[in-house]
Amino acid sequence: MTDASGRVGAVTSAVARQVRELRAARGWSFEELAGRSGVSKGMLVQIEGARTNPSIGTLCRVADAFGVSIARLLEPAEESTVRVSAADDAPVLWRGPHGGLARLLSGLGEPDLVELWDWRMEPGETLRSPDHAHGTREILHVLDGTATVTVDGVDHEVRAGETVEFHADREHGYRTAGDEPVRLMMVVVVTPSGEWDRRTRSRGPRPS
Repeated sequence: MTDASGRVGAVTSAVARQVRELRAARGWSFEELAGRSGVSKGMLVQIEGARTNPSIGTLCRVADAFGVSIARLLEPAEESTVRVSAADDAPVLWRGPHGGLARLLSGLGEPDLVELWDWRMEPGETLRSPDHAHGTREILHVLDGTATVTVDGVDHEVRAGETVEFHADREHGYRTAGDEPVRLMMVVVVTPSGEWDRRTRSRGPRPS
């Protein structure tokens, strides 16, 4: 087994365990979680059985439903007070068709949900994201190249050295602008945090 496949397997196992434990703690059936998240029951069964490597969009929806960060879904069984990790060890949760990738470097769950991402996109690559839970905001700082950030159908060109901040509780996306690769750092913040139900577009309190 290669290091890469081993890391993928570890991520799949961690997500399976966390989703199973979070769902059991709330007493939710697969049907209830499917309704709240908008993810099919069949996909949830595969996730809990560690039989699939869910996409970034699926992870977002499941995490929103539980009122936790994506980083929480990837947590290993053991937690430590201080954790130092290398960027190359961070899980890759998106891969572009031309070699781009996105790593979730870290995440915090209290009191608000915060995630730190490292994105690298090659020319011609695009990511479209559905709306996140109400109150979600994203901050992107472009390190190299020029990115086009689309929010509510409106394009915003963000060049190297520039930062864009926007409400992410609406459709949005990112793509490279021009023929140069793009590298950016992203911070995702959910305030206030809590369980998100896509059926009613409402948020409930996070269990204590």
